[in-house]
Amino acid sequence: MTASLSRLRTLRDHIRWAVSRFQAEQLFFGHGTDNAWDDARQLVLGALHLPWEMSDSYLDCRLELDECEHLQNLLRRRIEERVPTAYLLGQAWFCGLPFIVDERVLIPRSPIGELIEHRFEPWLPDTPTRILDLCTGSGCIGIACAYEFLAAEVVLADLSFDAIEVANRNIEHHGLEDRVYTVQSDGFDGLPNQRFDLIVSNPPYVDAEDFDDMPDEFHHEPPLGLACGEDGLDLVRRMLAQAADHLTDDGILIVEVGNSQVHVQALYPEVDFTWLEFSCGGHGVFLLAAQQCRKHQALFRARLAGS
Repeated sequence: MTASLSRLRTLRDHIRWAVSRFQAEQLFFGHGTDNAWDDARQLVLGALHLPWEMSDSYLDCRLELDECEHLQNLLRRRIEERVPTAYLLGQAWFCGLPFIVDERVLIPRSPIGELIEHRFEPWLPDTPTRILDLCTGSGCIGIACAYEFLAAEVVLADLSFDAIEVANRNIEHHGLEDRVYTVQSDGFDGLPNQRFDLIVSNPPYVDAEDFDDMPDEFHHEPPLGLACGEDGLDLVRRMLAQAADHLTDDGILIVEVGNSQVHVQALYPEVDFTWLEFSCGGHGVFLLAAQQCRKHQALFRARLAGS
């Protein structure tokens, strides 16, 4: 690999070589890109602080030797260690916004971003004044909500102190310290007596079988943000049992459970979840209104007690 890398001189050389090697080594793409070309272009341009939308006419520019060395080191790590590109660059994009990321937090990729860009229409009856991003990780969901709802107070909550540190960096990076703040909390436990018009959560939900089968790239992410019990619902059960106590009268709860949708439906067949659809891909996101959370709270608590 070293000999072939040493002959690469232009941006185009590096992108072309990376695409070939990424495909030959059967890398996994699912942390912001879904194919070798986009992943290679993102890594090569991002490593040199060049814009994604840069004209292809610049791809034949020759690189300085130190630029080649830096870029080729990142390419080796992407291939040999299976480190996702976002971690190599220290940055990921969500809802058109840049976020600081490292291996303390998941890489942003939730389909909830599409809901945010549409301001949760038609589900929100009124413009929210208080929003909770539960299991916030990097803070991307809550911060993106703050951009859409300019008068809202937004709370970013997470059990992980490491994740809270990253979220705080992103709050500062986006200049939102006046109305976005973090709380260290295990589920709702650190938020006593607080109610919200909108609660959005991308909690850990990967079941044991799926976690064991995940590609190597996922094992660079914190397990605390991915796996959550045999059926993936250990935390979701608790959230459902407590959500009614933290929603305003017309509030809504939106939770991503991915492939664990089948477990949710099997566990709560009596509950009329609204399973949201996405034009840009994604699945396993449900919505419950506050009145539904109240109606089924006894059921949710019973299933939690019996788990």
